[in-house]
Amino acid sequence: MKDFLKRLVTHAWFLHAIAFLAIGFAAAWWLRGPNASPESLPTTTTEGSSGDAEKASIWTCSMHPQIRRDGPGDCPICGMDLVPVKKSAGGIRTVSISKNVQKLMNVQTVPVGRKYVTADVRMVGKVDYDETRLAYITAWVSGRLDRLYVDYTGVEVKKGDHMVYIYSEELYTAQQELIAAIESNASRPSSRFVKPIDLAESAREKLRLLGITEEQIQEIEQRGKPTEHITIYSPVGGIVIEKLRQEGDRVRTGDRIYTVADLTHLWVQMDAYESDLTWLRYGQEVEFTTEAYPGDVFKGRVAFINPVLNKDTRTVKVRVNISNEDGRLKPEMFVRAVVRSKIASGGRVLDASLAGKWISPMHPEIVKDEPGNCDICGMPLVRAESLGYVTAEPSDTAKPLVIPVSAALLTGTRAIVYVQVPNAEEPTYEGREIVLGPRAGDFYLVKAGLKEGELVVTNGNFKLDSALQISAKPSMMTPAGGGGSGAHNHGGGTMPKGDGGETQEHAAMSLPPQVNQQMVAVIDSVEAIEKAIEEAELKKIREAFASLGKRVAAVNGQALVGGMAAQWGEFAMLLRNDSVEGRDVESLQEADRVYLVTKDHAKRLQVMFGVAHPKHEMPVETLDVPMAFREQLDRLLSPYLAIGEGLASDDLDAATSAVGQLNQVLNSIDSGGLDAGVSKRWQAEQKGLSAITGRLVKADDLESMRSAFVLLSDELLTIQRTFGFQSAKQLYELHCPMAFDGRGATWLQNNASVRNPYFGESMLKCADRVEKLEAEKLGIEEVGGGSMAKPHQH
Repeated sequence: MKDFLKRLVTHAWFLHAIAFLAIGFAAAWWLRGPNASPESLPTTTTEGSSGDAEKASIWTCSMHPQIRRDGPGDCPICGMDLVPVKKSAGGIRTVSISKNVQKLMNVQTVPVGRKYVTADVRMVGKVDYDETRLAYITAWVSGRLDRLYVDYTGVEVKKGDHMVYIYSEELYTAQQELIAAIESNASRPSSRFVKPIDLAESAREKLRLLGITEEQIQEIEQRGKPTEHITIYSPVGGIVIEKLRQEGDRVRTGDRIYTVADLTHLWVQMDAYESDLTWLRYGQEVEFTTEAYPGDVFKGRVAFINPVLNKDTRTVKVRVNISNEDGRLKPEMFVRAVVRSKIASGGRVLDASLAGKWISPMHPEIVKDEPGNCDICGMPLVRAESLGYVTAEPSDTAKPLVIPVSAALLTGTRAIVYVQVPNAEEPTYEGREIVLGPRAGDFYLVKAGLKEGELVVTNGNFKLDSALQISAKPSMMTPAGGGGSGAHNHGGGTMPKGDGGETQEHAAMSLPPQVNQQMVAVIDSVEAIEKAIEEAELKKIREAFASLGKRVAAVNGQALVGGMAAQWGEFAMLLRNDSVEGRDVESLQEADRVYLVTKDHAKRLQVMFGVAHPKHEMPVETLDVPMAFREQLDRLLSPYLAIGEGLASDDLDAATSAVGQLNQVLNSIDSGGLDAGVSKRWQAEQKGLSAITGRLVKADDLESMRSAFVLLSDELLTIQRTFGFQSAKQLYELHCPMAFDGRGATWLQNNASVRNPYFGESMLKCADRVEKLEAEKLGIEEVGGGSMAKPHQH
């Protein structure tokens, strides 16, 4: 049975390898072209001449570019012959191709430019009644409806039309009081010394409050006797849309009898997707069409944007006020609408027609050239700019920097674009990571990473990206280069690759003292971001990210030469983007995501350049950590593992319960017996652990819990490497490359069976690394009955 299985696996591997070979040869044939010469291939991939092979120092597999060797041989994965990688003269992300290949790829470019772009926000909805123009005919007195003059809905009535003939004992009594008061006034002797009390006026006011008109009151006085019936008149004109009572019904004070709607003004209620809200403003003109009148375009203005999002449809209600004097529009009609927002720099909405105008905050159809009051509600008018508008600006700086949608290879909130290198001997393109703003029609707004006038590739960019990936350079599919996992260096082997596959050894990076100090400041800025995140204050987080951008800009990259200069250009680009994205975060979860990316970039920067950071180096002597204290630290593992298991099971209640246990354990740890050095180190780690635990306590959903759990995992790994858990050898370190939009995250388990806490049941087995922790890996040396912690470096 074993032999059979072995043969089966071997056969499956063979078929798999054949399939990859076929794909690889097809890709090579396509790049080469049926009539192309060997020199027409991209210069960042392979060279066909023996002379180039002799000069090559790095060999790779065209199917598995993460394989890097010092000389020719076979790929250990698929068995294909390794091919030489030529070092290109460009930067980290440059790719050069011949003109023949450029034609085959159909590479097309457009200049990055500044211009106003239009975002068409399309919505659907229906016509509705204007709630402010609905009137209700109600019973002002209790009684019996002896006659309803309007006996069906849909009847048009005018203001003052008779509606109801009602018998009311209460009304009859009030009339008697008026007649009696008039008779009493007439029979009372007059006196010039005492002013008589007018009882009749008091009785008249009582009738007015019961809904009796002045004409009806005069009629009662002239008649001289009460009547058992009274007529109720309509207070407004409109269409009767509801008839709620029947003749003969008894009604009490306040009961509704009719609803009357004025249909000369209506509302249109529409649904806008949350992604379109950035382009919507109060007072914007809206055009819409109906099924009943195809080809006819109706217009109105946005009068209200609901402040609450519908959690089921992920839409927001947008209301438009419209005039309907001709009566063509009917409530419940289906409409399709569009708002055309002209976009200025910074994603602001531009409306030149409102420049210097004053608008009503309640009725957007009221727009005036001067301040004043609204003609409808009397409220003071406000400046249009105060409602989120930008008026026309003469300077070109008002125009946003934009690129076509086809130019961007999206990687989440960022994108990879390919920029044509000017004045190159052969067509050369540089990959560049940029930070995108929102999409406006066929364009993306650019927040950072490009300059006006640069040529970006709009067609053929994915093929260029593939060429970079094959050469193990950073690309959209492999952001860190080297086949996609170059961002994680776990000891041993070579360091990350330099330009064109050239290996940069740690010792080879000799930084000028000034540049080293400037890079130390950059790393300090990243630590400041971590502290701000632990404090969970968005303002401080944004300020810390902005400070990072200033520190990066202050690094003197001109003092570096060769591969070091190219490598710094790569890291400067990445860290600048981190700063731009981080300074605009709107939530703690978003801040966590950006920080994880920034932290990874900072770690790679420090490793690549061997940045000498005195704050990151513990004294040469080892930490003497008592075993009793390590046993106390062991108690942190049980609730931590329970939180991870709860997240892996998508069980928020279980994870929350374990957070409470973690908090109790943390508060119970006694550090009284530690020496000064260990105690000081523990206080620093305890502060961070307490802040993270506080985040976990406040988490009320799986997303925010997972966002804090990754910080907890990093903190526990730091505690392990610094102090060491007593049960360290029973732990496994796992890594998922797809967590947090492909940024990756690590966690601990007490077994090797993958249960991913960042995805739960949706991708429970996602992990590209499962490693058993060893004492040596943790930096712990067993000394007698206790332990000694090796110097801890980040």
